Amino acid sequence: MNRVRKLLSSKETREYFMSTHFWGPIANWGIPIAAIADTQRDPKYISGKMTFALCLYSAMFMRFALKVQPRNLLLFACHFVNEGAQLTQGTRFINYHYLSKGE
Repeated sequence: MNRVRKLLSSKETREYFMSTHFWGPIANWGIPIAAIADTQRDPKYISGKMTFALCLYSAMFMRFALKVQPRNLLLFACHFVNEGAQLTQGTRFINYHYLSKGE
């Protein structure tokens, strides 16, 4: 317990929690959370163009998160989850608008 307290009170930990390396990904988590929440909504409201744009955006930033030094695994995780959520939304969009038109 003392090691944990010491780690949390260290200068490096304080600097990390007060940096954009931490707060950028935290603020970014709103996008995948919204996409996951939207999987319960009617697929007629899904924008195909926006879903595609967010897929590209997350794919590029996943790569960026691994290439930047030091690596930002929190940013990578955020965009990895967002990529999955957007691919799910894209699948729902295609199924609704193109594959199930006969029903």
